[in-house]
Amino acid sequence: MEQALVGGSCIIIEGNGGLPGVVSLCGSNHHPHRHREYHRYCPLFTSSSAASASPSPGLLRIWFPRKNCKNRSVKMANRLAETAVTAEMIYEPILGDGVFRFDCSTDDRVAAHPNHSFFNAKDRDTPIFAQNHSAPVYIPTFQRHLGRQIVKIELPVGTSFYGTGEVSGPLERTGKRVFTWNTDAYGYDPRTTSLYQSHPWVLAVLPNGEALGVLADTTLRCEIDLRKASTIQFAAPASYPVISFGPFASPVAVLKSLSRAIGTVFMPPKWSLGYHQCRWGYDSDQRVREVARGFREKGIPCDVIWMDIDYMDGFRCFTFDKGHFQDPQILTKDLHSIGFKAIWMLDPGIKHEEGYFVYDSGSKNDVWIQKADGRPFVGEVWPGPCVFPDFTQSKVRSWWASLVKDFVSNGVDGIWNDMNEPSVFKTVTKTMPESNIHQGDDELGGCQSHSHYHNVYGMLMARSTFEGLKLANPNKRPFVLTRAGFTGSQRYAATWTGDNVSNWEHLHMSISMILQLGLSGQPLSGPDIGGFAGNATPKLFGRWMGVGAMFPFCRGHSEEGTIDHEPWSFGEECEEVCRLALKRRYRLIPHIYTLFYLAHTTGTPVATPTFFADPKDPNLRMLESSFLLGPLLVHASTVPDQEVDKLQSTLPKGVWLKFDFNDSHPDLPTLYLQGGSIIPLGPAHQHVGEASPCDDLTLLLALDEHGQAEGVLYEDDGDGYEYANGRYLLTHYVAELQSSVVSIRVSDREGSWKRPTRRVHAKLLLGGGAMLDSWGMDGDVLQILMPAKQDVSELISASKKDYRTRLEHAKPIPDVEGISGPKGMELSRIPVELKSGDWIVKVVPWSGGRIMSMEHCPSGTQWLRSRMEIDGYEEYTGTEYRSAGCSKEYNIIE
Repeated sequence: MEQALVGGSCIIIEGNGGLPGVVSLCGSNHHPHRHREYHRYCPLFTSSSAASASPSPGLLRIWFPRKNCKNRSVKMANRLAETAVTAEMIYEPILGDGVFRFDCSTDDRVAAHPNHSFFNAKDRDTPIFAQNHSAPVYIPTFQRHLGRQIVKIELPVGTSFYGTGEVSGPLERTGKRVFTWNTDAYGYDPRTTSLYQSHPWVLAVLPNGEALGVLADTTLRCEIDLRKASTIQFAAPASYPVISFGPFASPVAVLKSLSRAIGTVFMPPKWSLGYHQCRWGYDSDQRVREVARGFREKGIPCDVIWMDIDYMDGFRCFTFDKGHFQDPQILTKDLHSIGFKAIWMLDPGIKHEEGYFVYDSGSKNDVWIQKADGRPFVGEVWPGPCVFPDFTQSKVRSWWASLVKDFVSNGVDGIWNDMNEPSVFKTVTKTMPESNIHQGDDELGGCQSHSHYHNVYGMLMARSTFEGLKLANPNKRPFVLTRAGFTGSQRYAATWTGDNVSNWEHLHMSISMILQLGLSGQPLSGPDIGGFAGNATPKLFGRWMGVGAMFPFCRGHSEEGTIDHEPWSFGEECEEVCRLALKRRYRLIPHIYTLFYLAHTTGTPVATPTFFADPKDPNLRMLESSFLLGPLLVHASTVPDQEVDKLQSTLPKGVWLKFDFNDSHPDLPTLYLQGGSIIPLGPAHQHVGEASPCDDLTLLLALDEHGQAEGVLYEDDGDGYEYANGRYLLTHYVAELQSSVVSIRVSDREGSWKRPTRRVHAKLLLGGGAMLDSWGMDGDVLQILMPAKQDVSELISASKKDYRTRLEHAKPIPDVEGISGPKGMELSRIPVELKSGDWIVKVVPWSGGRIMSMEHCPSGTQWLRSRMEIDGYEEYTGTEYRSAGCSKEYNIIE
């Protein structure tokens, strides 16, 4: 049967291989190939809830272009007539040594859209002419085909790829293809091709350990294709510049160069590096107080409690449900009194309702995104019909910032921007129409369609929120968390990896995901520890907290309707592991805060892959269960039936010494310190506010093969901007072994902050967890006498024995993998493959029978989860959680 449509036609196929309940969407507004590559014909699956026609089981629709399209524009005709001729791009040096801008032609250079990623947008357009400026080592080639600009960079055989922003799947990206199109990707999996953020950036590590970074400077939907080994390919609507950084001597050098272009991460307030507890379902101020008291009574460190949309009056932003959150000022005062900060959610969707002060104010000031006909666009989100602020206009950003400023008077310490892809319910694309209009400022690109600004919408919202917090408290550092973002959003906000799933696959992926964000210029990120969707098990939650406590941003979060996910919700064994893990984090906060200062001032990443310790070693480049925090290596087990002490650690070359805090446990990661390093440690307080500059300082050191070590400690007030005026203390410590004596001293200092009067406890690692120590005063020389080799061997042997004893006596977390479903059913957490004809469907029973993927066996193409053939769109089927915005149903018949 064939049905003609406005945008073309489609063939409807029904057969034995069909999937019950999967139907297609009919209607010209959803033609999947409009203004795309017309030679590709791809099946399009959608679910019955989204269909405008009545549901029909087992349907496969294949779209074809209309043969006689009389109204095609001249511009489209010209694009279709383009020939795919390959040519080298022209270039000019910008910013500094080793950084080049490439364009297809001089005309394209002049006509390029304004830059959104750079800290100073003019830097991209300002060439640097110097007599000694070298030419680029690698020059991209380009083609123009069907209105798209395809850029290709060929690199030496053996090159490894990283970056590409917020992406699921493996750490090393060779063989992968993703699309930069910010998408509400609830319950994503390793094959999902578009997540919540867009970073058109690739970090290439060459076989010799040198590195090169490449940025496609476009806000439009961009394909990053790394399927061909050692080749980078970008494809996006023409035309756009490409910026290359390097090759430089190391990946760190590339990231520092990138940060000079796009800006560094904002300096976080110190309290934001503590643990954050969040849940969609803290539905009253009484419940919030109960959770906060639980942490203090149980001695589990925590600094922040988060309020999801539960606190709002009918999901209206900037309002409070007076029945359940009667007085937010008293609530925040109570939280502050026991050392907690309070962070509250704000979404971009503003309820379309006269009499609601935010809607009335926005309408009066003409702040809403418009449809093509000039009327405000209305789309459904949590409150129902909503309008959306046009953050591309400075007047709108100021309007939003003023609302944030007033909102902070309720005791708000930070703000959480969610749903800002922007997400829109009850639409196949999960967002607003690309034909919507933004009245952007000239410096951002002027009046453009939504397709131009979609990927930067979340970043511009985060910027507005950041500016509002700064208006409210000029002497405090803002803290914003954003779900959607773009290259450059690290200047305004932290991020998390979105609506992940409570399973072992997502625990494993969380390490690579936060590393990829760091390798793309966003060092302040973390996952929802324990998983957002579904119910964690005790072992999964404890193991996730063990490694999550070492991530740059550390927050537990879970979905409404799931079991409680507080650390004490899974039994006393899991509770103890969580307590130990978070105490580790709080002891490491002086080191983590120092890493963030260095990231803020120099652009160095905070968490890095293990291979950063030796970029020349190819054996390290695909390690996904370990990572570095400076010279500290964290090795975790993400395998459910194998504790970390049973795993063989793959370590970089050189000296790596294992240590712990007398807290060894089979479900906690193993920690190593690189030889030649000193890291600062502090006490394990219940919250950051308990810490005092006069607390005892611990210096943990590991000598290199030459008997030397060095490290740095950064200190300031923990908040505010006095550090920018020199009121800080940056101390460089060195250690050296001479004549069996290790001397530890201050070698240099920066800043006007007075050194606190405090004791220093120096701990020298010997190997196997053994250590020698010495006490003294900070600023004085400390000395540790090295014993004879035989004595050192005996110390190491005794330490290893103690370590084994601690592991033997540690209470293991129960290995309970079966969990109850919403109706009390015992549901499997393991994905099940169902085969029907030519199709394989992957279903996870515990999530209500959610289809995670569907693959066509003869072609090997996955149609459901990775919509690669239609520019990264993803279609979903199944009964989804409420956070997807609408119910989409299918039937499992067998």
